Amino acid sequence: MSRKDEYERKTWALLEPVAAELGLHPVDAEFVKEGQEYFLRICIDKDGGVGIDDCEAVSRRIDPLLDREDFIAEPYTLEVSSPGLGRVLRRPHDFEYAKGREVEAKLYRAVGKKKTVTGILLDADDRQVKIRPSDGGEDLIIGKSEIARISLTYEL
Repeated sequence: MSRKDEYERKTWALLEPVAAELGLHPVDAEFVKEGQEYFLRICIDKDGGVGIDDCEAVSRRIDPLLDREDFIAEPYTLEVSSPGLGRVLRRPHDFEYAKGREVEAKLYRAVGKKKTVTGILLDADDRQVKIRPSDGGEDLIIGKSEIARISLTYEL
């Protein structure tokens, strides 16, 4: 397991009970390097949407836990936010949440001459997803290893 994966796994373990106490749903914990700086990005959600007060509450509760556990070697900036309109699907609960909703899957290689598939997410498991394409084509079963990124779609 990489250091990044370990940081994210340990952060997730701290995040789950904090989010539950606050009536929120944990969405993601991601440790990334941008330029010379590191960021620990935590995403939360709740029915009706997340506000700045929710983000602040999570930050205030999790920051001392991260300091106490002290498992991240690099100096980093903690960011807490909502998943946004184009919520990326990564974890099993993300796919459960997205069932019946429109998603956009960007693929590593084309399926039927398309590298992007948009449609309704019908099902998902550990290995694959089933999408009903918006263009009316036949349902597609796509291996998760073939997907570069899959997210909810949104209209402005």
